[in-house]
Order: sequence, then structure tokens, then C-alpha cells
Amino acid sequence: MTRGKKRQSRSGKNRRDKRAAQTRRSFLTTAWLWLGGIALAEYLWLAFEFLRPGSRSEARGASATLVVAGPVDRFEPNSVTPFQEGRFYLARLADGSFLALFRECTHLGCTVPWVAEEERFICPCHASAYDITGTVLSPPAPRPLDLYAVRIEHGLVKVDTSEPIHRRSFDPSQAVRS
Repeated sequence: MTRGKKRQSRSGKNRRDKRAAQTRRSFLTTAWLWLGGIALAEYLWLAFEFLRPGSRSEARGASATLVVAGPVDRFEPNSVTPFQEGRFYLARLADGSFLALFRECTHLGCTVPWVAEEERFICPCHASAYDITGTVLSPPAPRPLDLYAVRIEHGLVKVDTSEPIHRRSFDPSQAVRS
């Protein structure tokens, strides 16, 4: 009889282990489903924010749409002046005309600084280079720097930073003359 009791207790123990295993298994399954649901909700929220109209311009910090750069005489010909507000460079070309160049590289969106010693914009991420007009001098950038609309009113240079202007090449008509 001792032997029969041992068998019964082992089978009873096995049943308890199975029930405990099923409880652990169901808990882990439920936990993974909740975590997956949370991850899916976060992904959908990010996708919605990315696709929502106006979300990119807000992310770029384009709160001020019209930036008054200053009087025309303040900018020397063949010079580049950075503007933190609006995130652009105001380039005054050798002929005295103006271009407002958006700071983001057209390759991957890195901020491109103006390197005065080399007279070019050089992307620190992948070494794309642009001249003073924003034209690509060395790839991998696929196209010139984007522009902002420039206007000159009563001797003041004003830049509209509400929407960058995408372009395929530099055309002298893009530069605004005073």
C-alpha cells in the first residue's frame, strides 16, 4: 500500500504542477498581449503625429513665420549670416542679391554649418558640401539646400519661414535683389 500512496501523491503533485504551469503560462501570455497592445498604441500614435498636417513645421520650431533680418546695408556682399530664429542662413551673393537657405542637409536632415574659411556649407554627418547658393558641390546630398522666401520692404530684409521651398537646382531668379 505504501507504493500505491506514493503513486497517488505523485500524480496529485503532477496535477498541481500542471495547474500552476498553466496559471504561469496564462499570466505570461496576458502580460505579453498587454505589452504588445501598448507598443502598438504607441506606434500608431507616432505614425499619426508624423502624418498630421502641420506637425513637421511645429517640430522645426517655425513659430515665427516672418523674420526681420535687418537693413540691407547690414549684410556685406558675398557673406553668410546665421539666424537662430527661423533656422536659416541669409546669404548675400556677390551681385548683392539675397537667398535664405534652410539649415537642414537634403540628404538626412543634419544641420549644415557655414565654414567661412572654405566658403561652403559642409554637412558633419556625411560630408555633403554646398556653395553659397546652396548648390551641391559634393554628394551624397541629392539636391540643393531648400530656400525660404525673401522680400525686401523699405530697405529691410524679411524672410518668411512658414514653409521651405524645395528646388532641383539654383536659378538666379531665386535670389532677391534690393
